Amino acid sequence: MNPSTLEPGRLTRLRKVCLALPDATEKRAWGDPTWRVGDRIFAMQKGNYAGGRPSVWLKAAPGDQAVLVDLDPQRFFVPPYLGHRGWIGVYLDSTRMDWPMLSRLIAQSHGLVVGGGRRADRVAPPRGTPRQRKQP
Repeated sequence: MNPSTLEPGRLTRLRKVCLALPDATEKRAWGDPTWRVGDRIFAMQKGNYAGGRPSVWLKAAPGDQAVLVDLDPQRFFVPPYLGHRGWIGVYLDSTRMDWPMLSRLIAQSHGLVVGGGRRADRVAPPRGTPRQRKQP
């Protein structure tokens, strides 16, 4: 089991954000904390090794990965193993964390993992994302 390289207060806050989502649970995998709905991961805290840079990996909406990495490569990156599937990495070691933005990205990842149905409807999209209208 890898000890987290993330500052304990930030790990506590990350847990709180992830576990506040419907049906979310936490499970250690590969020595790192992951958050899931059922067996599907929507967030994982990574970088827990000597010299590692703490981060969280999230499922992103199509096209978001390129936009976010181009917009702010000091904050966002393409994670190994899952980057080719559109996942996004967010560094968690900056001096000032944008928790509202990170919370929206986590909620969006949760919604993408949950997929269609009632549970996904309860997740607010990130700002600037138009809501889909329900079909009658």
